[in-house]
Amino acid sequence: MNLKFEELKRDVASGAIDTVIACMVDMQGRLVGKRFQGDFFVKHGYLETHACNYLLANDIEMEPVAGYTCSSWEAGYGDFVLKPDLSTLRRIPWLEATALVICDVFDQCQEPVAHSPRQILQEQLRRLNERGMAACFASELEFYLFDESYEYISMKKFRDLLTSGTYNQDYHILSTSRQESVMRRIRNGLHGAGIAIECSKGESGPGQGEINVRYADPLVMADQHTLIKHGTKEIASQENRAITYMAKWNYQLAGSSSHIHSSLWTLDGAPLFFDRNSPYGMANVMRHYLAGLLKYSRDITLFLAPYVNSYKRFQEGTFAPTKAVWSPDNRTAGFRVCGEGSYAARVECRIGGADLNLRISANVTADFGNVTDSAGLGVARC
Repeated sequence: MNLKFEELKRDVASGAIDTVIACMVDMQGRLVGKRFQGDFFVKHGYLETHACNYLLANDIEMEPVAGYTCSSWEAGYGDFVLKPDLSTLRRIPWLEATALVICDVFDQCQEPVAHSPRQILQEQLRRLNERGMAACFASELEFYLFDESYEYISMKKFRDLLTSGTYNQDYHILSTSRQESVMRRIRNGLHGAGIAIECSKGESGPGQGEINVRYADPLVMADQHTLIKHGTKEIASQENRAITYMAKWNYQLAGSSSHIHSSLWTLDGAPLFFDRNSPYGMANVMRHYLAGLLKYSRDITLFLAPYVNSYKRFQEGTFAPTKAVWSPDNRTAGFRVCGEGSYAARVECRIGGADLNLRISANVTADFGNVTDSAGLGVARC
């Protein structure tokens, strides 16, 4: 349901769309950019625009961080070139007469900025394609919904927050029905923006929920992941509510995760993880992939848990894993094998919190050249 450029031009001419948001993704996985007058965008802005290069050298509070060669006070904080990827163009149903497009980031010499999150993922996907493979990813995002506005929560200095629910609502229909005025708008709004929403459900914290989407190409999924986080916050704000994707906003309550499902396929669409003649139906490629994830799990946790708050989520006796092991259908393992013995075979990485940046975290980390077998690493199975 993405919007074709010719359709955008017609909608701008008719007045159905008057605003186009052109944005990039920063290191925190947020959308940053500009709002264009629709007429200017379809005549000029669709080619490129510019933004300060400090957008990839800021902390979570948007403060410039010293020590980067790519962006600094000494270098004068110049511009990036932002080029809209028109394949991401879409209507935003919860904002009146508005469309949105995600941009790729280039330097002034028209070279891709290597450390931009979207470029990091695109480079990994090129490497994968060179090996004759493609990947499918899906992210599950957990969050907390509050019955207070962002402004009111800030005024209270983030204390004694009122969650939209008072008890464990995991799969609980009655509790989540009380939140449906917001969640129905979220599901329908995201669906209208071209995101393949499957369902929403309650999670184990009061006011905690989860959104599930259909698997897709990793870059498409990463874009959808960001739009889900952005869109849910905007819709909640319109309802005088607030949503947080902090990994652990309250130490006494369940943390919020972002489970990432991944699988490998041939370029013509044949599954590479399934082999009916292998133990558990797991092809050798899947065993190698798991081995790579396990071998590099310590390294990639930097991206799966990017903030101090992220590590508060890892607690024994919870569904946030504390050990880098894999297991078939076991929610206490760092890597859970789902759909084993079928074409749906995939690996669910359960390490990451809802605060991760999927473009950086979704890198294909299995080292097919050096890691030959998961058993060869002495991998524990639950």
